Amino acid sequence: MSLKSVVLAAAAAAAFAASAFAGDAHKIMVHDQYARVSSPTAKAGAAFMEIMNHTGEDDRLIDVRSDVAARVQLHTHQEDANGVMKMMHVEEGFAVAAGETHMLKRGGDHVMFMGLSQSLNHGDVVKVTLVFEKAGEIEVEVPVDLERKAEGHGHGDHSGHSN
Repeated sequence: MSLKSVVLAAAAAAAFAASAFAGDAHKIMVHDQYARVSSPTAKAGAAFMEIMNHTGEDDRLIDVRSDVAARVQLHTHQEDANGVMKMMHVEEGFAVAAGETHMLKRGGDHVMFMGLSQSLNHGDVVKVTLVFEKAGEIEVEVPVDLERKAEGHGHGDHSGHSN
């Protein structure tokens, strides 16, 4: 192969890689996703992840779906008058500003699975569909990780959830 052919092939490969990278820079991306349950017989579980908005406009995560539970909702924690953290459904969803990352994490915003239709064991993979106002639906495979340590305080009180 001549030097000219090698240079042209390298330039073509670089151009292709740059266009693929540029395309990825205009999307909603999900990173570091994982799901947990408190025990093998739990009827509720949660999923956590980083949602990165690499678009030029604000978006909003407005819904979430999965076949793994009877109900799947967007939740957050809120402190009550007695200083006790309680979970609540966030019907309006979570804003994800242009160029920013929104964290779904333990002790904060998260995806809640209620009425699990199967046990979630370490290493299983849960399919979740995230629904955004502008970006539409994004399917994510979420590994079950029962060994990951909490980033901060615990996940909170699930006693108010029915199955």
